[in-house]
Amino acid sequence: MKLCIAEKPSVARDIAKVLGATTPKQGYMEGNGYCVTWTFGHLCTLKEPHDYGPQYKSWNLFSLPIIPSSFGIKLIPNKGVENQFKVIEKLVEDCDEVINCGDAGQEGELIQRWVLQKAKCNKPIQRLWISSLTEDAIKEGFASLKPAEDYKNLYLAGNARAIGDWLLGINATRLFTKKFGGNKAVLSIGRVQTPTLAMLVQRQKEIDAFTTEEYWELKTKYRDVLFNAAIDRLKTLERAEKGLEYLKVNPFEIVSFEIKEGKEKNPRLFDLTGLQVEANKKYGYSAENTLNYVQSLYEKKHVTYPRVDTTYLSDSLYPKIEGILKKMYPYQELIAPLLEAPIPKSKAVFDDTKVTDHHAIIPTEIPPSQNLSREEKLIYDLIAKRFIAVFYPECKISNTLVEGKVGTIPFKTSGRQVLEPGWRAVYSKEPKEETTDKEKEKEEEQTIPEFVVGETGPHDPMIHQGKTTPPKPYTEATLLRAMETAGKQVEDEELREMLKNNGIGRPSTRANIIETLFKRKYIEKKRKNLIATQTGIQLIDTIEDELLKSPELTGEWESKLRKIEKGEYEANLFKEELIQMVTELTEKVVYGKGKVIMLQEEEKEAVKEKKKREPAQKKELQSWEETKCPKCKEHNLIKGKTAVGCSDFKNCGFKITFEIFGKKLSDKQLMDLVLKGKTSKLKGFSTHPESIAEGVLALGDDFQVLLS
Repeated sequence: MKLCIAEKPSVARDIAKVLGATTPKQGYMEGNGYCVTWTFGHLCTLKEPHDYGPQYKSWNLFSLPIIPSSFGIKLIPNKGVENQFKVIEKLVEDCDEVINCGDAGQEGELIQRWVLQKAKCNKPIQRLWISSLTEDAIKEGFASLKPAEDYKNLYLAGNARAIGDWLLGINATRLFTKKFGGNKAVLSIGRVQTPTLAMLVQRQKEIDAFTTEEYWELKTKYRDVLFNAAIDRLKTLERAEKGLEYLKVNPFEIVSFEIKEGKEKNPRLFDLTGLQVEANKKYGYSAENTLNYVQSLYEKKHVTYPRVDTTYLSDSLYPKIEGILKKMYPYQELIAPLLEAPIPKSKAVFDDTKVTDHHAIIPTEIPPSQNLSREEKLIYDLIAKRFIAVFYPECKISNTLVEGKVGTIPFKTSGRQVLEPGWRAVYSKEPKEETTDKEKEKEEEQTIPEFVVGETGPHDPMIHQGKTTPPKPYTEATLLRAMETAGKQVEDEELREMLKNNGIGRPSTRANIIETLFKRKYIEKKRKNLIATQTGIQLIDTIEDELLKSPELTGEWESKLRKIEKGEYEANLFKEELIQMVTELTEKVVYGKGKVIMLQEEEKEAVKEKKKREPAQKKELQSWEETKCPKCKEHNLIKGKTAVGCSDFKNCGFKITFEIFGKKLSDKQLMDLVLKGKTSKLKGFSTHPESIAEGVLALGDDFQVLLS
């Protein structure tokens, strides 16, 4: 018997259907010589400090750093997880061969390997590696299974990342909390989280320190075209007025007139970060929400694997492109011109050297169904139009540059005209994107007549008064780009592609990092802007060690993790470097000066205000029928006699009982679990298998309730 292990039940069902394993059993499907079972995302996690010794249960400055001689894994303490693991353990024991059908990425590899390690698997292991969940993709994947050994480095990189995050997160968080938290606040430090916060704090300080200054510019109109003086901005009105007087008594003369034809390159296909950036700019979606929507589209088979960091396709996909385009029925008007000739095979789209685990996110041959949510439809539309646009011709433009002078003062202007829209035709019916520099856009759009060098004539000079503006706050879109390039401001697509290896975080984890900063109250959102709070600023100011907060240095670690993945760097060496860093950091902080970081008064007031408002909110919270199911996000919840569950429970399976581990929950506590994903700290649990009597209830990746 061959055992297939998928990362979640829905994927297992898709695989089982293709393999003919159609007999449902407790925790798996069976048939045709296969058993297909599943995890719920992470079943295992690295052991916690107290698992290595009771002395680590309490936070003590002088027991740091905590460095286990070897890192162990354990099952996540949850009844559902434990039951499913027993099923997997028994199937591993009985099977002849294991096929790892986990998510085809670093995290997916880690999840499966930890489970197989915990189940003491000694059977031959093969790897299913697919980029979409369509029936054809699954069949192709099973026809070309790979030896598990091929993905060993991927696992080593994932394991090194997890150990690195544990070493730094556990030790630095305890270190800074005990030294600077004043026994009131947990100060969370992370390998990626802290440099990300440092970028936000740095920007906040630049904005706060900025002093607005007035300036004056000379402009003039000649033959209805606006020209700008090509000199430094004037600091006083007096100088500007003197300049104006000079302009009034001298004629305007054309010095040069040049028209250059150029091309605007097609946009790139989406990687995950690019999609999150576009969805944030266009629809205001958070990075986390965009990831959820595109993941759902992937599981519904409409798009390919989303957690990718490449904008290229592999050459082997080229023969399939026409077939995918033909199946994208809602877009046939845009696709028809492409099908009149062979699809172009450009190196800007197809390049095997730029594709690692997966290719860019594109639609599959399964068109979107009507039952998608509005958000999923919009995300699919972004992916579909980008996919179509890359095969259109380049956009041809004409740039006009005119230089003139009035006496000795030089002037210039420019204009831009679209000669052939090319790929821009795909977006012609969409509202034009708002630009922040309205003045510049207006000038670029002006129609410029034919000028002759040497011509002169009267003109209409004027003074323009302006103010210097501070740097712009980060939005999620600009922060994601900054994380991708380790803080460097990069507009050029090719240069950005080169810097990705040294970006901080991975495409799949960046959304979670930003959400963590919100949860810790280190940042807040004002409209679309991300603002560092006083607590966040104080925390970064307290960290003297540049290694912890430098995007460049964190980017170097990220680069090493990628090298581990390619077999070019030793995982153990990476671990040793982090151990040395954590040891040195601990000594520096423990024996350094102490001060207390406290939550700001206004933040405390906001918490009080929220508490005041809660009773008024209660009535609204009690209406379960108006609350969306957090699992399927399609149907509403209903309240039964013993539990709250999804109204489509038969297909979705989501349910929370009123009594958990011997404690009866209030409606408010249940609603917190559904809406926030966790409760506040609760007491009175009497039947927990590990005798935990108090803690926080939270929804796990599989929507089972965990107590920690």
